Amino acid sequence: MNGEWGLPSDTQDTFVSFDRVQKSYDGETLVVKDLNLDIGKGEFLTMLGPSGSGKTTCLMMLAGFETATHGEILLDSRPINNIPPHKRGIGMVFQNYALFPHMTVAENLSFPLEVRKIGKSEREAKVMRALDMVQMGDFGGRRPAQLSGGQQQRIALARALVFEPELVLMDEPLGALDKQLRETLQFEITKLAHRLGITVVYVTHDQTEALTMSDRVAVFDDGRIQQLDAPDVLYEQPQNSFVAQFIGENNTLTGRVAEMHADMCVVRLDDGELIDAVPVNVSAVGDRTQVSIRPERVEMNKDRLAPDAHTLKAEVLEFIYMGDIYRTRLRVAGHENFVVKTRNAPDQPRLKPGERIEIGWHPQDCRALDA
Repeated sequence: MNGEWGLPSDTQDTFVSFDRVQKSYDGETLVVKDLNLDIGKGEFLTMLGPSGSGKTTCLMMLAGFETATHGEILLDSRPINNIPPHKRGIGMVFQNYALFPHMTVAENLSFPLEVRKIGKSEREAKVMRALDMVQMGDFGGRRPAQLSGGQQQRIALARALVFEPELVLMDEPLGALDKQLRETLQFEITKLAHRLGITVVYVTHDQTEALTMSDRVAVFDDGRIQQLDAPDVLYEQPQNSFVAQFIGENNTLTGRVAEMHADMCVVRLDDGELIDAVPVNVSAVGDRTQVSIRPERVEMNKDRLAPDAHTLKAEVLEFIYMGDIYRTRLRVAGHENFVVKTRNAPDQPRLKPGERIEIGWHPQDCRALDA
């Protein structure tokens, strides 16, 4: 999929622009393929994708640690391909923190200011302000080894912000932290970025992190952006099978288009059953398709469906109590990993293995994608 990934119509000015950017390490294989991407001023954009998809390479080219093989990268309308990293004015946060172990916290933060020839009293004021931003004002005299992982990551974030850059790049910054701390910092980083009005380009392979933190998410695969959208659009309206499978949990069933209407199609599954779906990238009767339906959008109560809705017979294989939700695994149309998620509510039945039920869904919640 070749795409021109511009800004939404209601978004402010372009601040970062990739114009026909390609990257090859060996002169033959492209790890980034003809990337055209605009990022708005003050936007929090996440590059999400599996290992080897090209997302980190894009970040490193923007930082100046890698050089584009072809094309131009613009920062605030200025070409930066030939500007060295330390002159780009970009803040960086890495997964491994990259703090100087022999320096105190305050000295770590002061270092990027000294490089920029900022005077001592102004340096001290900026260091204190940055530490207060990340709630670490009392830790200036400690060394990194005396801090927990979460505290070190806060210091790394403060160091990236201390010289007040307009653009901050983050490469898997929360990957080494435990789940609870990671979730806390996700909200803190997002809130801080919006409060300061900085532009953030964030790289992760964690879909929940991407959906939680971002204004928009660019899903990478095979050196290309497969889809770039707001988190809710990405999750609820995937444009192809890769995005549907990669973002969140997803049920898939395979078949052929049996009927095609303006905004709906009927798919005959491989076992002969009929279901309703929204045609996304199928165009004609007979097209092979992989349909996508999210586990929480599957209905087990037929009263919630239209009278003429197609339903499928299902056999309960496994019921898992997860506290806030019930997770039920079904055999549906020959597939044994079809999952339904239901809210833990007093009137919600707990199904037992061996039970036979009927399921269905609203057509707009099911998407007929590429096979």
